[in-house]
Amino acid sequence: MLTLCIPRDSVARAVGADKVAVALAAEAERRQLPLEVRRTSSRGLYWLEPLVELDSAGVRLGFGPVTPQDVPGLLDALAGDPGSHPLALGPVEDIPYLKSQQRLLFARAGITQPLSLDDYRAKGGFLGLARAAQMDGLDVVASVLDSGLRGRGGAAFPAGIKWRTVRDAVGPQKYVVCNADEGDSGTFADRMLMEGDPFLLIEGMIIAGISVGATRGYIYVRSEYPDAVSTLNDALRIARAAGYLGADAGGSGRAFELEVRVGAGAYICGEETSLLQSLEGKRGEVRAKPPLPALQGLFGLPTLVHNVVTLASIPVILEKGAQFYRDFGMGRSLGTMPFQLAGNVRQGGLVERAFGLTLRELVEGYGGGTASGRPLKAAQVGGPLGAWVPPSQFDTPLDYEAFAAMGAMLGHGGVVVADDSLDMAHMARFALQFCAEESCGKCTPCRIGSTRGVEVVDRLLASTDAAARQEQVLLLHDLCDTLQYGSLCALGGMTSYPVVSALKHFPADFGLATTEADQ
Repeated sequence: MLTLCIPRDSVARAVGADKVAVALAAEAERRQLPLEVRRTSSRGLYWLEPLVELDSAGVRLGFGPVTPQDVPGLLDALAGDPGSHPLALGPVEDIPYLKSQQRLLFARAGITQPLSLDDYRAKGGFLGLARAAQMDGLDVVASVLDSGLRGRGGAAFPAGIKWRTVRDAVGPQKYVVCNADEGDSGTFADRMLMEGDPFLLIEGMIIAGISVGATRGYIYVRSEYPDAVSTLNDALRIARAAGYLGADAGGSGRAFELEVRVGAGAYICGEETSLLQSLEGKRGEVRAKPPLPALQGLFGLPTLVHNVVTLASIPVILEKGAQFYRDFGMGRSLGTMPFQLAGNVRQGGLVERAFGLTLRELVEGYGGGTASGRPLKAAQVGGPLGAWVPPSQFDTPLDYEAFAAMGAMLGHGGVVVADDSLDMAHMARFALQFCAEESCGKCTPCRIGSTRGVEVVDRLLASTDAAARQEQVLLLHDLCDTLQYGSLCALGGMTSYPVVSALKHFPADFGLATTEADQ
């Protein structure tokens, strides 16, 4: 019997994976050909989706992108010489884009069926939990601290310190909350994990819960991810039936229960305190800190808050050890990071590599340059409020400290590529308008400053007098300083990044001379 694997990932389905699967089944039935169509997770090679893989003696041979019209010819080729088909890619593992990656979190991506416990366990699943169940919680916390893992949501705060703080905190109840409100443009790593490898996130949260003394956890998923919500709920039912959740979570002798909560479409709920407000049934609004959520979080009780990628990193640390994890990366940026290539790029998709590769390697090497074929103008790193990085800085290593030193940040690892046709003045205006529309309204710099910022950019672009333009540039810089240092959270605080970087590197788009932009 032939076994063909087709992703059930949202992106693959959006470009026709379901139709290809149906066409394959129908054509096989017409030919009376024994065929199993297996729906797996996605490799993250999105420019090749729908990607069809032939499981041949343990080797996956790839074909893509496949359309329903390609199905008859594909089955003809599979009956003879598979490599003769024009869409043949050879062994998928040997595709350069994939072969050069260092996949720890996404080791099972494209290989396993998302809701198969047998697949998950056959590829090392729940080994980390088994080890954590035999350890004292303090030792687990020490392993996380020793690994050097930092939060992958943007602030890059050492995860182990959060764990230790929550474990030491006093309270009648403790919680673990997963921030799966992945709202940044060009990011999809969280969604890929939730849809394609849900047991990995569940395992990481169970380890966290039994280690810090939490007995309940919540996965807060954005409403725009219905497939992820459905997959997670199914995975939780399966994990619960198998004994991984409940009074004796994973045989640890400690209780942990987990449930999914769906957001209501507010970008601000990606900020941890606003997310906690939403979980409590309140309006998504930023809380002032202190107190920190680790001490007074959900319902005023100690709460460990991490995003999906951070929690999904935990099982491999427990399974293989802190030192194994530390061997990846550079400086204080240790482990791997799933970088996400999107925008005007030839080969968009997920690239998991250790910190230290350069932005040029990522955009030009993996991405292959722009999809339009026009020259690169910039890449926005870290979401819609990330800095615009020009090609002159593309040799900067992807490292938290290196990016901070040039006035940028890695954020969640999203990289949106742009060619030379993009108007950076309009992108700066968009950042301010985005902040104005998504602000929770709690603090004045964000609520009022962003609106005034849109007006300043409009006056700058409308002005024909050099002195008047200079006045607006100075005002815009002052306004960005107020946003960055006066806002309660990163929404207002980071809005200055795309504005200031656009002014600095692309003054001509604002009708400015270089000296005017560098004020």
